[in-house]
Amino acid sequence: MPDAELYIGLMSGTSADSIDAALVDFSHGRCQLLGTHSSDISDLKSEIHALAQPGDNEIQRLGQLDRELGVRFAETVNQLLRQQQLTNTAIHAIGSHGQTIRHRPPSSEEGHAFSLQIGDPNTIAGHTGITTVADFRRRDIALGGHGAPLVPAFHQAIFHQPGARRAIINIGGIANITLLEKSDETPMQGYDTGPGNGLMDAWTLTHLQQPYDAEGNWSRRGKTLPALLEQLLSTPYLALPPPKSTGRELFNLDWLNGQLGTLNQPFEPADVQATLLDFTAQTIASAIKRHSEEPLDVFLCGGGAHNRALVEKLSALLDPIQVATTDSIGVPVDWVEAIAFAWLAQQTLEGKPGNAPAVTGARTAAILGAIYPG
Repeated sequence: MPDAELYIGLMSGTSADSIDAALVDFSHGRCQLLGTHSSDISDLKSEIHALAQPGDNEIQRLGQLDRELGVRFAETVNQLLRQQQLTNTAIHAIGSHGQTIRHRPPSSEEGHAFSLQIGDPNTIAGHTGITTVADFRRRDIALGGHGAPLVPAFHQAIFHQPGARRAIINIGGIANITLLEKSDETPMQGYDTGPGNGLMDAWTLTHLQQPYDAEGNWSRRGKTLPALLEQLLSTPYLALPPPKSTGRELFNLDWLNGQLGTLNQPFEPADVQATLLDFTAQTIASAIKRHSEEPLDVFLCGGGAHNRALVEKLSALLDPIQVATTDSIGVPVDWVEAIAFAWLAQQTLEGKPGNAPAVTGARTAAILGAIYPG
């Protein structure tokens, strides 16, 4: 591929189940996915989630896990290269999101905002021999933004179609929306709508010892608990105006157990799962309806796009708006975020902004990330 412009994007989301690596060709103005590889990191999941909450000996645990994840990210890249029969010299750069362990958006009550990702980029660059771009969120935060969500700028670059209004819904551990207007001169909108798969996955792991509820089948066996759903929907975050972002720091299993404890009534675990699915669906649908004064097309991506029960619920809530996936517009649902971080690395190396101030709330557009030479 002599004229190819190859980048690798690395993503590990709030579920902390796997590292996704996407090989992307950006030559000639295109965005072509050439290959993918996923590495299981479920053996580190409990350590990652423990660091997301206050605890003892945090610095030691953080330092060790930062290096270990750096090694795992690098191994994932090297496996992808072997799979594609490429050498490291063929790759312009790696864009690594890292693994988020704390995200504190701007708040008058909590001091300085910050977002902390681990997965040492020095280790990635050293073990692959490839220039690595990482730490994308903190420049936006330094400019008064939330540092999240970052993928809307990529959505605008890849999914915008003149004359069409599109809502791109990424359903990972947290769900977010990007609204793309008919004209690319109209600022996009985007924010975290609330929980995606995260609460459902945590509840499933606790009660079924499975990492997720495949296709939402367990939730189908339950019935929504109206009192619990009403309580969840009253969460103050949901009423905040954008720009806004959230994470496991708010929507986690301890928080859910606290909500259940205030109900003072017995419940079946499957009923809670059904309620959590409704919670995710209703918060996403509410965000979409807020922007549906004109016709728009809805495209889902992320792991939640595989949850048939969730997609059916969303479709019912949004009818007559049609719900499709990004597969139908050329980007596989499982790889949108990894491709986005390959794109962000390219933006950084080319000296171009990677954030969307209208989305994050930053004072200005900025070149994001730090560069670690290979």
